[in-house]
Amino acid sequence: GAVWLDVARTSIYQFYQYWVRVDDRDVVRYLNFFTFLHRDEIEALARQHAEQPHARVAHKALAREATVLVHGEEAASEAIRASEILFGGSLDGITEATFREIAGEVPTHEVALDRFGGEGLWLPELLHEAGLAQSRGQSRKDIKGGGVYVNSSRIDDDQHKLKTGDLLFGKYLLLRRGKRNYAVVLAG
Repeated sequence: GAVWLDVARTSIYQFYQYWVRVDDRDVVRYLNFFTFLHRDEIEALARQHAEQPHARVAHKALAREATVLVHGEEAASEAIRASEILFGGSLDGITEATFREIAGEVPTHEVALDRFGGEGLWLPELLHEAGLAQSRGQSRKDIKGGGVYVNSSRIDDDQHKLKTGDLLFGKYLLLRRGKRNYAVVLAG
């Protein structure tokens, strides 16, 4: 697919991911073409890539350098942080700007804020409403199986209730089922 320099056409996160997903055969060539890294750094990255291609060190260096060049250091750092979170990292120290970047990349489900008050909102119900499970029964099964995370914390109690204190920045939840199924809940 095409990648655009304009954030209205390609988000900074998508721009970063474009470079991370470059074909292994092209990564060293692209490091030479699209970065200002010194030849010694590129050669070191090429060696690392040859020894451990699964680590994707060269890809991440290419993605970081290209993103810094086009969008700046701060935007690149936010894209890297968003990428880490969406691939299982912790939410510790996340900024609201970075969270909004994530929210732009995954399905978002709006929920009335008052549903988090009182006894709270039953997690299996929310997983179903957010489209992460076909039914509340499936949600409960996934939770018991250890495959459900709220704000990067595993939840294994199928009776878990979410309260306003669980909301990031007073309005967001990041739900994950399995390794790659995400939804952002926006409480308003």
